[in-house]
Amino acid sequence: MTTDAPTAAPRPWRRPLREQPRAERPRERLRTLGTHALSAAELLAVVLGTGSGGDAAIEVAQRVLGHGAGSLRRLASQPVADLTRVRGVGPARAVAIHAALELGRRLALESREEGAPIRSPRDVYQLYAPRLQDLPVEEFHVAVLDAQHRLERDVLVTRGILNSSLVHPREVFREAIAERAAAIVLVHNHPSGDPTPSADDRAVTDQLAAAGRLLDIPVHDHVIVGRGRYTSFAEGGLL
Repeated sequence: MTTDAPTAAPRPWRRPLREQPRAERPRERLRTLGTHALSAAELLAVVLGTGSGGDAAIEVAQRVLGHGAGSLRRLASQPVADLTRVRGVGPARAVAIHAALELGRRLALESREEGAPIRSPRDVYQLYAPRLQDLPVEEFHVAVLDAQHRLERDVLVTRGILNSSLVHPREVFREAIAERAAAIVLVHNHPSGDPTPSADDRAVTDQLAAAGRLLDIPVHDHVIVGRGRYTSFAEGGLL
């Protein structure tokens, strides 16, 4: 004698959004309660818009978060192509997710009071960490400062392995001269998360500090951004 296998009860969160009570949908909750009331998964579901393959958008969003071990910062540090390995996420959705995460990073950069002077290495770290600390490769930036130590312009000089042959004084000081900078601060990240200066870091800093003296545009500091911490050449007596 055979018996039919029991049928699992349907999970309520697998219902398409159109079948959920309107007040429970992430978009409606965002509209009525504001963004702060939504979880990260719900916000991602809003970005995704719809589900895929029978899965609700919130379920796809939960898988996306799981791909980053629950961390938005880890998610943002992964290449776009990696996200397409998540079931329900194609190239267009992967790009949309990365765009949303980048907007969050840029908002964090703008959170500093407009026109506030940069007075310390910690100010530099707080300005650049949201953008740099979780990148999978090194980026070398120049913060161009005016006479009041306000950030006049951020210049991305190079992306990749940092060494003195790639970071040429011409590229570093071109924008500083154009902006009539009073000074500059060098900034780059270590993808390992450890901001301890390498031999190449020291060589690049010495080379650029010497060029700054010749051009009368002093290099005030070189700040290396790690994960949750930083190293300042000025604070460490290395400049």
